[in-house]
Amino acid sequence: MSESGRARLIAGAVMAAFAGVHVLAAPSRTGGPVAAAAAAVLVLGVLAAALARLARPRGPRTAAMAAAQAALAYGAVACGASAGLLGFPTGTLLLSRGRALAVPVVATGAAIEAARGGAPADAAITIGLMGLVVYGLVRLAERVDDTAAARLPLTMAAIERERLRIAAELNRGLGEGLAAVTEGSRRALDRPAEIDAVLPVARRALNDARAAAADFRSMSLAPEAAAARALLEAAGVRTDVRSGHREPLGPAGALLALVLREAVTDVVREGRAEHCAIETSEDGGLVRLRVTNDGVRTAAQGAKALAPAAERVRSAGGAFAAGLAADGRFTVDAAVPAGERPVALPDRTAYRMSVTLLATVVAAFVGKLLLQLSGEAAAWPGPVATFGLGVTGLLAGVLLVALPLRAAVLPVAAAMAAAGAAAHLLGHGAAAAGNAAVSTLVSGLVVYGLVKLARSVRDLRAAGEELARAATVQERLRAARDLHDLLGHTLAAILLKCELVRRLAAADPARARAELAEVVDMAARARADLAAAAGGAAGLTLDGEVRSARSVLGAAGVDVETDLRHPELDAAASAVLGTVLREAVTNVLRHSGAGRCAIATAGDGATVRLTVENDGLDPRAPRTPPGSGLGNLATRLASHQGTLSARADGEGRFRLEATITSPA
Repeated sequence: MSESGRARLIAGAVMAAFAGVHVLAAPSRTGGPVAAAAAAVLVLGVLAAALARLARPRGPRTAAMAAAQAALAYGAVACGASAGLLGFPTGTLLLSRGRALAVPVVATGAAIEAARGGAPADAAITIGLMGLVVYGLVRLAERVDDTAAARLPLTMAAIERERLRIAAELNRGLGEGLAAVTEGSRRALDRPAEIDAVLPVARRALNDARAAAADFRSMSLAPEAAAARALLEAAGVRTDVRSGHREPLGPAGALLALVLREAVTDVVREGRAEHCAIETSEDGGLVRLRVTNDGVRTAAQGAKALAPAAERVRSAGGAFAAGLAADGRFTVDAAVPAGERPVALPDRTAYRMSVTLLATVVAAFVGKLLLQLSGEAAAWPGPVATFGLGVTGLLAGVLLVALPLRAAVLPVAAAMAAAGAAAHLLGHGAAAAGNAAVSTLVSGLVVYGLVKLARSVRDLRAAGEELARAATVQERLRAARDLHDLLGHTLAAILLKCELVRRLAAADPARARAELAEVVDMAARARADLAAAAGGAAGLTLDGEVRSARSVLGAAGVDVETDLRHPELDAAASAVLGTVLREAVTNVLRHSGAGRCAIATAGDGATVRLTVENDGLDPRAPRTPPGSGLGNLATRLASHQGTLSARADGEGRFRLEATITSPA
């Protein structure tokens, strides 16, 4: 059941309990079975009108509904029902534009009670109290509706704000740099030697893109954890990852990401571990990262490689420890301050309404007690009965709020029995004793309903804020992936082409101009990639990236072989595989001395496989810390039921394989 449905159920249960008191009291208050039956039917009609108003908040016929409900209530009172029933139309009027009419309803109820020889002030308090409770229940239920409905719009608004912020941050540095690269490349078309002026700008733009991606990634450890898992599993190390911290992280994320990279790199470098566990937690304002593996023989050996990361953590006010546990496993434990985070405040309006109405309930019982002590209402033991009813009712409410509903059944039943027994011992009849027991339940339900609905509003608001916060983190991570996977590759290719143009300017001007024309096109694509990182559409395709890979790798002196046998892809799958290929080509250029690169695709039903293999990996070279690229790719592929594997064969070849499910 949704929160909105649960809120209406709670409010409806309290109203039904109110009506039930009047139905049960009808036989003892009316002049015979016919009048009692008529009163009961009219009371049920009043309840039906109240539930209809609850089910259709802010309906177009609220005033007409209030008038019909008032007619039914006055009819039931005319049959002998308690004047307190007029609390229903009073509450409905308070919810409408005709709320001023609630005062005459309370006044007529008091007058009716006076005509019956009762206590008009006591009747006025009862009617007003019941009207306020009905009003509060409906308003709180509506507040639950509003808060639940606002979660998605607020989340979308948070994403749009974050996109605007990202666009502003990127355009200030990268946007201006790309504009300079584009303009400089166009000028150099006629004079290739002037490319020297573009090279430092292209380098700076590439560095800015990598720095911005690292900054965006620092809000979350998820990309680093995904990259760590991919590296460990590629090395044959069984990996467990457990996350127990809140995000965004900010500076804490950057520090813990550094520790995680160094710890995982050391595990792979040593090559002895069979299992590695990565775990995060948060407590007391500290975010903690623990990396445990079974491949380190001595504590000194494990701690040596982590000394720079340990110094960074300690200089930021954090704590760092590394050593062997009793079971022989090596544990790296880093804790850094979580930093400032927005505090989710409770919904003040809902809580203020709930507290005010609860205070009103207590004040009403006190008022009734004072009236009876003054002698205006029933004689002794009326004050004792009223006091006992108030105490047992509040006790029942506390039990319902504090305990699970199943656990509260027996204690609440005991409170009801105590109220009925007390009324009987004070000399009241069986009907009055039963009324006391039921009234205890009703009072308890009022307390429970008001508190529970206010809590629902609070929980929904907190969930909405958490959803918006998570969406903001995801948007920053998406921007980091796009900066790294899309723009980073394009800028690296531009830099490579510019270096080639500089070497060709004097020796082969015609080819230099041709390469410059490609640089201009790449700069335009980089502007599109920048727009994609800021929240726009990327427009990436697998076929387009295959053509780009031939050009870029060819310029770097790498022989490219392609074998494309994939079926027609939908736009999303094509974009994801295009991103995988772009990252693979970037890694060939940055991390290897490849002379050959093979790109192949194949289709098997709805599954499409992309394989990129190069021969540029030195099997004797030490393992380096994992970058964010593999983690980014694994995240993208997972969103399309895809998988990623990256392995070295030990003979100098590196193979990256991605699979994805495409509906086309």
